[in-house]
Amino acid sequence: MNNRQKELLRLIVETYIDTVKPVGSKSLVKKLKCSSATIRNDMAYLETLGYLEKTHTSSGRVPSEAGYKYYAQNLMQQKEITNSEMNKLQTILDNKNLATSDAIIKCMEIISDITNYTSVVLGKESDNNTLKHISIVPIDDRKVVAVVVTNTGHVENNQSVIPDSISISDIVKACEIINKSLIGTKLSEINQKLEYEIKPVIIEKIKEYDSVMKFFYDAFNDFTMQNSDVFFGGKTNILKQPEYDEPDKIKGIIGKLENIELVKKIETDDKEINIFIGEENEFDDNVTVIKTSYNAGGEEGTIAVIGPKRMEYDKVVSLLNYLKTYIER
Repeated sequence: MNNRQKELLRLIVETYIDTVKPVGSKSLVKKLKCSSATIRNDMAYLETLGYLEKTHTSSGRVPSEAGYKYYAQNLMQQKEITNSEMNKLQTILDNKNLATSDAIIKCMEIISDITNYTSVVLGKESDNNTLKHISIVPIDDRKVVAVVVTNTGHVENNQSVIPDSISISDIVKACEIINKSLIGTKLSEINQKLEYEIKPVIIEKIKEYDSVMKFFYDAFNDFTMQNSDVFFGGKTNILKQPEYDEPDKIKGIIGKLENIELVKKIETDDKEINIFIGEENEFDDNVTVIKTSYNAGGEEGTIAVIGPKRMEYDKVVSLLNYLKTYIER
């Protein structure tokens, strides 16, 4: 590519990000100071390189995934943060009453509001949390509450309606077995022990063991999700993007955001701010994930922004860079 073609690609990417409309040659004549025919020829060339795509409804072009990648790696320049945006973040970061982790979460919520994308904070999970006990509290004939308590004193309640095939006495009996075997077990190891150590015992003692085991799998999974050090800002903001204008697409992305194990794959130890577009990220082929690690006074984790491939890359990178630099100084 020559310099004019690189500038053309940059303009098409940034124009499409801003307008969500295919970009035609006539709209770029003044900016590039050349004829519409020259621009059309360059567009056709960029299309042969795989950086642009032609839509069926317009003669204009839109960036391909490869085009976004080339732009992010070679053409993008960080966008300057406005004073208003800076002040919003600094107000949180300068608040001495906030713990570092809380300040980071609140700042990522602000970044989500600024960008209209979804932000994620992944803290480093503590491996010191262990099960102290689990209790079953009956509410009525079919409804119970499972109360899970850790060694750190954290308590989580999970209310469930138990199926007709099992009795509350079955649940209580299984709970006694679990308490005898799992007290002191690290939370990260509970599911494995349930499957390989507890399940064989319950099979011998309870007839409808599958339903009973499912009850406890769900109880512990809900507890793990609540204590996974995964925090969202603007979780549904991504739905405001025009890419999510169909029920199936909405259902798909919401399902992935609710899948904590999938979200955890966003975690990184890389100190650089990296952009993962489409197939490059492990979260969803139709989104971009921009992420970096942080280390603020010994507190480590990942900050990330999830948006459409038509993401305002320069803005997001600038905001993450500002936050990371400020908290690590």
